[in-house]
Amino acid sequence: MADLVILEEKEKGLFISSSKESFSLFGGSLRSVFFVPFFPSIYKVTPNWPLWYKRSEAMSGEKQAEEAIVPSFNDTMEHEEKDEEKGDHSIFSVKSFLWHGGSVYDAWFSCSSNQVAQVLLTLPYSFSQMGMLSGIILQIFYGVLGSWTAYLISVLYLEYRSRKEKENVSFKNHVIQWFEVLDGLLGPYWKAIGLAFNCTFLLFGSVIQLIACASNIYYINDKLDKRTWTYIFGACCATTVFIPSFHNYRIWSFLGLGMTTYTAWYLTIAALVHGQVEGVTHQGPTKLVLYFTGATNILYTFGGHAVTVEIMHAMWKPQKFKYIYLLATLYVYTLTLPSAAAVYWAFGDQLLDHSNAFSLLPQSGWRDAAVILMLIHQFITFGFACTPLYFVWEKVVGVHDTKSICLRAVSRLPVVIPIWFLAIIFPFFGPINSAVGSLLVSFTVYIIPAMAHMLTYKSASARKNAVEKPPFFLPSWTAIYAVNAAIVIWVFVVGFGLGGWASMTNFIKQVDTFGLFAKCYQCPPSPSSKYH
Repeated sequence: MADLVILEEKEKGLFISSSKESFSLFGGSLRSVFFVPFFPSIYKVTPNWPLWYKRSEAMSGEKQAEEAIVPSFNDTMEHEEKDEEKGDHSIFSVKSFLWHGGSVYDAWFSCSSNQVAQVLLTLPYSFSQMGMLSGIILQIFYGVLGSWTAYLISVLYLEYRSRKEKENVSFKNHVIQWFEVLDGLLGPYWKAIGLAFNCTFLLFGSVIQLIACASNIYYINDKLDKRTWTYIFGACCATTVFIPSFHNYRIWSFLGLGMTTYTAWYLTIAALVHGQVEGVTHQGPTKLVLYFTGATNILYTFGGHAVTVEIMHAMWKPQKFKYIYLLATLYVYTLTLPSAAAVYWAFGDQLLDHSNAFSLLPQSGWRDAAVILMLIHQFITFGFACTPLYFVWEKVVGVHDTKSICLRAVSRLPVVIPIWFLAIIFPFFGPINSAVGSLLVSFTVYIIPAMAHMLTYKSASARKNAVEKPPFFLPSWTAIYAVNAAIVIWVFVVGFGLGGWASMTNFIKQVDTFGLFAKCYQCPPSPSSKYH
C-alpha cells in the first residue's frame, strides 16, 4: 500500500484516497476533509474540476489529523456561502452583485461607509470648539487608535472562532457577535459588560441617525418641523428589518460611501467658493468644556467599529480583515479633514451655534443633492447600527436560526420602537454625539477590546498558541501590552472622564435651553418657524 492512489466516482463527487500521501488539486478548494487514523484519507471534490493533481509531502500524522478534523473557519465560511448560493444559477450573478457580499472589498466598503455618516456634518462644529490645530491632530490620533482596537477585535474574533471550531461547533445560520466572543474567551461577566455597552451604543447610534435625518431634511423643506420629520423617517428606517445580515449590504455600502464622498467634497468646495464670512473669528478653544466636548465627538467619529465582529463574520475569509479598518480610516481622512477644515475656515465661531454644517451654506441644487444623498446614507447607517441589535433580539426570542426573512423581520420590529421614541425625546444633533462618544464609545470600542486582549493572552501558553501572532510592526507581546494599557488609561481619563464631564455639561445645557421633546431644535426664528 506504499503508493496506492484510488480515484472513485460516487454521488456526483470524486473521492481521492491515498494510504500514504496527500494530494492538492488545481481548480478549486476542497469542500470537506475527513481523516481516520490507520485508514486512507478521503477528499471530496466538487464535480467537473480538472483531475490534475500533484503529490505533496505528507504531513505528520498528528498535524494532519488536527487540520482534517477541524477545518479552518475560512473554508467553513466559503462552504456555507456556496451551499446558500447553490441551486439558483439563473440569477446568481445579479444576486451576487447586488445582494450577497463577503469579499475583502465588501468589508472595506462596509467599514468606510459605516465609519463616517452624519458625523461628517458635525466635525466643523467640533473644530469651532477645539480650534483648527487640535481638531486635525485629534482626528489623526483617534483614527490610529480606532484602527488599532479594531485590529484587536479582529484578533479576538479569530481566536474565539478557532477555539470553537476545534470543539466542532458549527456557526451555520448563526452570526457571531462581540459579546459572544467575550463570553467564549473571558466568561459570562465580560459577556454581560460587552452586551450592555455594545447594545446601548448601537441603540443611541441608531437614534443619532434618525435625529440627523430630521435635521438635514429641514434644510430642504421647513414646512414641517424636525419632530414631524423624525416620525416620518422613523417609519422609513424601520424597513431595515427586511435586510437579513451584513452579507446583504454589498450595494448599499458601495452607494453609501459614494454619497458621503460627494457630501464631503461638496462641503469643502462650497466653503472655499463661499469664502470667509465678514468679520469671521477663530477663537477656539475658549472653554475647557467646549474643548473636551469637541474631542469626544472626534473620538465618536473613529469609534464606528462596534459592528466589526458582524462585518468579519459576513466575510468569506475573515482573517483578511486585520488591516481593513486602517485602510478604511485612511480613506475617511480624505473626507473628514478637508471638509471640517474648510467649513471652519469659512464660518469660524458661527459654528458654535450651528452643529449642522448644512445650516450655514447657501441653498443651491448642489446642497440639496448633498442633503438627499446624506438622507439615503443615514438610512443605510441606521441599518448598520441596528442589525447587531436585531441579531441580539432574534437570539432572545429564539428565531435567529430560522431562514424565514418575514418571520425575522416581524420579530425585529420591537427594536425600532425605543429608537424612534428616544430620537423624539433627545433631538440634540451634535451634542448627543459627544455624550454617546464619552460614555459609551470610550468603553465599547476602545477600553473593553484593549483589556480583553490583555486578559486573553495573559498566560504564556495562550500567547504561544495564539491564532494570530503579534503584527510585524509591533512584534513584542510586551509592547502590545504597553500600547493597550496606554489606550485604556488615556481613553478612561481623557475620553470618559474629562469628555464625559464636558459632553454631559453641554448636553444638560441643551435640555435646559430647548427642553425634552423639542419640536424644532436650533431652527432659525422666522415667520414660518415659531419654534426656537
